[in-house]
Amino acid sequence: MENLDVMVLRTLRDWRQSGKRALLATVVRTWGSSPRPVGSIMALCEDGAVVGSVSGGCIEDDLIYQYTQAYAAAQSTADATTNPPENTETAPKTIPSGPPAFVKYGVSADEAHRFGLPCGGTLELLLEFDPSAADLARLVTSLEAGQLMQRQVSLKDGTVTLTMSAAPAELSVSANDLVNTFGPEYRMLLIGAGQLTEYLATMALFSGFAVTVCDPREEYRSAWSVPGAKVLSEMPDDVVTAFKPDRRSCVIALTHDPKLDDLALLEALETDAFYIGAIGSRRNNDARHQRMAEHFDLSEAKLQRLRGPIGIYIGSKTPSEIAVSVMAEVLAVKNGVELPRDMAVAQAKNERAVLHNDPGELVCGIKR
Repeated sequence: MENLDVMVLRTLRDWRQSGKRALLATVVRTWGSSPRPVGSIMALCEDGAVVGSVSGGCIEDDLIYQYTQAYAAAQSTADATTNPPENTETAPKTIPSGPPAFVKYGVSADEAHRFGLPCGGTLELLLEFDPSAADLARLVTSLEAGQLMQRQVSLKDGTVTLTMSAAPAELSVSANDLVNTFGPEYRMLLIGAGQLTEYLATMALFSGFAVTVCDPREEYRSAWSVPGAKVLSEMPDDVVTAFKPDRRSCVIALTHDPKLDDLALLEALETDAFYIGAIGSRRNNDARHQRMAEHFDLSEAKLQRLRGPIGIYIGSKTPSEIAVSVMAEVLAVKNGVELPRDMAVAQAKNERAVLHNDPGELVCGIKR
């Protein structure tokens, strides 16, 4: 599964290029709890097709009802085009032309309940009617090329200005325009093509990451069975260099083989990757840090960026459960969530041991 924003914009581009009317809805403000964060987008085609999301589904249903009645009526009535309704005030609605418009949902308790919003939740959308196909094509092309793009929409007439951006930024709305930053896909580079990698790659793809898997070992590559992930056979350190990790990239070593993992991790630590980690126990992680410090003169500051043992502690034992814990940690770091480590992990282990009446698992406050 590709990045959701890119998928929405690409689909909207295709609709507009084919001559279909469509709108782009963006969550611009929220009050209280809301099902989707500010900056979330969805596109609606005149035929009722929807891509993306601004709520749990009820608001999408309302937008479909509000703006696709005319299309539905035309499809169900053979002479709809030759005999339009005499009373235009009651004519079925369609996607209009004109400047963008704001719409709020969940202002009252009854409306919040109707649209499935959490208690006290209110959100405001900006609706852009028939966005320019040429502007959408340029934006999608830039995103597919790995560029970070700022999209500025004039609230007066819907005119769009596209510029390259140096850094991600939160959506902003003023009296004159809306500014939203769209970045390239989040990327994940996995070293090793074993069973754990297959589970992790699958979860990453469904989470919107573009996944690349590197393994020079033919016996592992030949058994790979996850469609959608790019598989490379070059040496991992060369792949990391060519991959050029940025602030939307993560690099995870999963082979347990220092000859493959260490050099790749060294290259990754020279980049802006938001997450760099390697599989293994705390003991293996300590040994890896020692090797890198002694043989490669790596500074303590850089070593602190190397995560290990990776994953949130959930008592995982199987490859699928380990992949869940690792993917959860990657997403938490991506979303800026602080994670409990060390003593908190040891406490969780001890509590689990007590719960299962297994004193052999107690770790005396230290994660083993």
